[in-house]
Amino acid sequence: MNPLKNLYQWVLSWAESAYGTLVLFLVAFAESSFFPVPADPLLMALCLGKVKKSMYYVFMCTLGSVLGGIFGFIIGYFLWYTPSGDLTGIANFFFSVIPGFTPEVFNNVGAQYDAHNFLVIFTAAFTPIPYKVFSITAGVFQINLPVFIIASILGRGGRFVIIGLLIRFFGEPIKEMMDKHFNTFIIVLTIIFALSYVLIGYLFFSKAITCLLYTSPSPRDRTRSRMPSSA
Repeated sequence: MNPLKNLYQWVLSWAESAYGTLVLFLVAFAESSFFPVPADPLLMALCLGKVKKSMYYVFMCTLGSVLGGIFGFIIGYFLWYTPSGDLTGIANFFFSVIPGFTPEVFNNVGAQYDAHNFLVIFTAAFTPIPYKVFSITAGVFQINLPVFIIASILGRGGRFVIIGLLIRFFGEPIKEMMDKHFNTFIIVLTIIFALSYVLIGYLFFSKAITCLLYTSPSPRDRTRSRMPSSA
């Protein structure tokens, strides 16, 4: 059997355990920085088991995920480059082990940060895109930490609240539907949110958003400033 499938089943097995909530928190934390299995399936299982505690599970999952994202941010900020500007062993480990985390993806994410810090982080937090890639690169490119935290809370919290509410009101049938089509559903919602964000920013809050997102230097400039000069 696929090792990742075994890991997935192992995570789900904790839903019937007395330690289910703790494991949910830990999986959500780890998945935001290095763990390959998302917390969503365990969250669904726990919410189905105790429907009245759905929002409690959502809160714990969001808390763990955002704290894990901050941990990923710290990895990127402090542990990505050596004093001489070379990649550390940790950076090379992430590139070699985490699926989809390649130098090309890393550079592409950095280019997106140059334009839309908040929207990029929110989208990664809300959608099936691997959030860990963005939490780490946010630290590497020195994204404004309060912006990162707010976008992560809204994105991760929004994703998990949707799961909790759907399970609370519709139960097992909605879980079966979400298992099949959840990613598509989330992507559609993200497109709607992104368009709303752009429209609201353009019509009402363009100056405020500009001040919030672009008062600090470009992420690429900040990253370059951390690397030693060739002189």
